[in-house]
Amino acid sequence: MDWNLIGTIIITALTVLGSSEAFKYYKSRLALKSKSMDLQGEYKEDLKKRVNRLEVLLTESSKEKDEQRFRIIKLTEEVATLRERVKFLEAENERLKKI
Repeated sequence: MDWNLIGTIIITALTVLGSSEAFKYYKSRLALKSKSMDLQGEYKEDLKKRVNRLEVLLTESSKEKDEQRFRIIKLTEEVATLRERVKFLEAENERLKKI
């Protein structure tokens, strides 16, 4: 046989085998990349949901804090009023003891 023909057959066989293996490699690489992109998409969606939930909790917490601040102000007013009444009653009590 001619060495040229044998060389051509070997090169052709290697090319065919190489191209099918290359196709499998690129196919698996593309599948992994696609899967990675899907996971990143899911991760982003999960983060968006978590951020939205945290924003809602922060808003609720802010409203609750404002309500508590309002209650504290009201209670402080009531305490001040009661202190004045106690002072008045103590003074009245002392006046009545002297009588």
